[in-house]
Amino acid sequence: MAAGVKQRVRSNWGRAVLVCSKCSKRIDGGFGRKGRTPLAKALRRHLKLRKGRKAAAGIVEVKCLGVCPTNAVTVVDGAAAGEWLLVRPGADLDQLAGELGLPDQAA
Repeated sequence: MAAGVKQRVRSNWGRAVLVCSKCSKRIDGGFGRKGRTPLAKALRRHLKLRKGRKAAAGIVEVKCLGVCPTNAVTVVDGAAAGEWLLVRPGADLDQLAGELGLPDQAA
């Protein structure tokens, strides 16, 4: 490893989920109580997850995953990266969290 580069950084994440921010922008949010919140933010709030490395799970918005579905958001579960999800606006966040193996209500 190169000099000055830290080798390891700890996190409390049990899972990592990637959410396409470009898809979220294209559907103008589509999640949350009023249907205007981006999926990553709505899922974080719904599960009461903290931000950053101290959260129980990482829900990270990434630029573009290249799938670009019509009226849906592309989501990648880091533990099952071989199969991606296309989540429609207004989807049940409890069901999505269960499918992704995310904690019910993390501290």
